[in-house]
Amino acid sequence: MHHSTILSLALAVSPLAVLARGNLGYAVGARKPDSNCKSTTDYEADFDALSSKGGLGGVKRVRTYAVVDNALPDNLCQVASAILPAAKAKGFQVILGLSADTGAAYDSEKATLATVLTSDYASTVYALTVGSESLYREVDACELLPRIVDARSTFGNIVKRVGTVDSWNKFADGTADPIITGNCDGKASVPGITFLLVNAFGYWQGQDINNATATYLDDLQQAIGHVQDLAGLNTVEIMNGETGWPGDGGSNHYSAVASTKNEERFFKTGVCTMLALGVDVFYFEAFDESQKPLSKADTGELRDETHWGAFYDNRKPKFSLVCPTFG
Repeated sequence: MHHSTILSLALAVSPLAVLARGNLGYAVGARKPDSNCKSTTDYEADFDALSSKGGLGGVKRVRTYAVVDNALPDNLCQVASAILPAAKAKGFQVILGLSADTGAAYDSEKATLATVLTSDYASTVYALTVGSESLYREVDACELLPRIVDARSTFGNIVKRVGTVDSWNKFADGTADPIITGNCDGKASVPGITFLLVNAFGYWQGQDINNATATYLDDLQQAIGHVQDLAGLNTVEIMNGETGWPGDGGSNHYSAVASTKNEERFFKTGVCTMLALGVDVFYFEAFDESQKPLSKADTGELRDETHWGAFYDNRKPKFSLVCPTFG
């Protein structure tokens, strides 16, 4: 582990204050192992498992990817309308995702959410994220920014935070700069976006488990440092939107070997270190999803994505989700 990276990241996150421990959350899928949609009751069972065995004295925050999951066009899942009552009943907060890779996708998600999101859920919805790695999928930042601004205008009376989520390198290399500055026409025409989720994986970098944590920390340092340099005195809330490691049955990715032993090691070194640095982390993902199709890496290879859960799909944890230094 590179100690200079850890120190730099700690200073980037909180240069003046003593660091408070970050909050652990989980990404949750929309479907059951049989591919049918989760109901409110199913989400309640998910939340019971996470609050009792998800680590850090009880997890109370999750994130989703879309208002409507359309992975199976003949069997659409109404995610927002199912998860929000469960979250409210169980005392969870949700970061709701809105698909936004195209204008049509965003308009559809927005219209559906408008029928579901009422002031009754003001304390349940922690934030909205517009787009999920849209820049990574080569959506232009100046195409995405107006959708984020529109969502902020539409739902801002209920939800305090509206932003986006993308891969660490899109924040580090300047691709996301127009979103942070609000500048798409040579001037800051709208207030910049101040809520960002940054995804980073040692696994998808093809790193051996012995170097995975150092790579993960360095990637986030680059992303967070660039955002903060660009934002200046403007406060930007930044979280690690995704990280994780596949367990037994998953695909190897170059030097990154899928195994539950390695998954546990990355959780206890990478995830726990990030939390100790005061960064909120969403682990990808809560539960194995045996129904998921293969995922394409940025190198083009197909990889299994059904064994990434910290829990098996029966809601039993794969290992003790406890951080060595603070439980």
